[in-house]
Amino acid sequence: MNVNRPRPTDNAVFGSSITGGAHEPTYSGVLSFMRRRYSRDLTGVDAAVWGIPFDASVSNRPGARFGPQGVRRASAIFDGDPQYPFLADPFEQLSVVDYGDCAFDYGKNADIPGCIEAQAREILDAGVHLFSIGGDHFVTYPLLKAHVAKHGPLALVQFDAHQDTWDDQGDRIDHGTFVGRAVREGLIDPDKSIQIGIRTHAPDDCGLEILYGEDMELIGIPGAVELIKDRVGDAKAYMTFDIDCLDPAFAPGTGTPVSGGLSSREALMILRRLGGVNFVGGDVVEVAPAYDHADITSIAGASVAQHYFGLLAEKKQATAASDQS
Repeated sequence: MNVNRPRPTDNAVFGSSITGGAHEPTYSGVLSFMRRRYSRDLTGVDAAVWGIPFDASVSNRPGARFGPQGVRRASAIFDGDPQYPFLADPFEQLSVVDYGDCAFDYGKNADIPGCIEAQAREILDAGVHLFSIGGDHFVTYPLLKAHVAKHGPLALVQFDAHQDTWDDQGDRIDHGTFVGRAVREGLIDPDKSIQIGIRTHAPDDCGLEILYGEDMELIGIPGAVELIKDRVGDAKAYMTFDIDCLDPAFAPGTGTPVSGGLSSREALMILRRLGGVNFVGGDVVEVAPAYDHADITSIAGASVAQHYFGLLAEKKQATAASDQS
């Protein structure tokens, strides 16, 4: 019996292609990131979205383990349309799959960093660009280790309210220490790294440049973009976006909110203008939907990821055009 199906549904599992928009109702169907196909077949894939539902290292409110679910749910509103402000569907240029979530035993916290790193390396070793959804900010540490194994030491572009450079002798699982560890272990080059939106103090800046939250009002979007690009230069870079970089008015659903942060518009305007930065990986972390209202924070997290993929799509298009000329 033929059934009239004027609009497709469940592209996440039944879609016929890993490229293009799904054009299904935003309020129905299986929720993957922007309706991307759930798949662990990385053949022909440019980039993978991967969830890391871990929040056992938080120092304040837990709940970021639900971040991957929240961001995926919120991302449904972006599917199937030309993406603002890119004027195009990034998935017409970029083949992206939702790789699902990291697998680990929640009862063996000491083993979890190794699980994250090993599984991330499998994706990267397939030649696929990886964007991860946390989870608390500790997950960036094993993700950096996996990316550095492939690319060498990286510049870090960190949007955050916190420096995450607190003391750590290398034996902690703590979302407030990963930057200091990454510097000491040579994972990131502090002379090419920058933190944007910081609104707290830590004992050591570990050599990273800091753009404090109140600095945004003084130098504006163009000044922030110039500062980031000058700092990173032509180095390979990793972007990590802690959602608490945003003011609690724009991101209440997070573990350690701090007043005085960036607006969603400011943060997204900065991201939009970082197309010249050579990002080789990225993440958005610390979305905790239980403290959210009307998915405000999840929408912000999904928007960060959507902008990131817009930049990747533009980069692929520019590279293709250059190869043809």
